[in-house]
Amino acid sequence: MASQRISIRVPSALGQRLRKRSLMKGKSESELVREALEAYLAKTGDELSAYAVADRAGLIGCLRRAPKDLSINRSHFEGFGNAG
Repeated sequence: MASQRISIRVPSALGQRLRKRSLMKGKSESELVREALEAYLAKTGDELSAYAVADRAGLIGCLRRAPKDLSINRSHFEGFGNAG
C-alpha cells in the first residue's frame, strides 16, 4: 500500500490524550489518527442538502412580494422551461 506522509500540529493536551490512548490500545499514534480520519471521512451525513446550501447563502425567502406557495403550487410552473 502506497502511503503519503502528512504533518499536523495539535494542542499539547490533544497530543497527550493521543499518546495515552495509543498506550491503552497498544496501537501507534499514527494508526489511531488514520482510523479517526477514516471514520470522519466515511460519515455520509456531513454533506449539506441543497436547501441547507441555499439557506446559508441567504437565498431562502429572499424574494419580496412573491406568492407564498411559489415552490409548491404547480400553476406557478406553467410554461417554465419552455423556450420562446
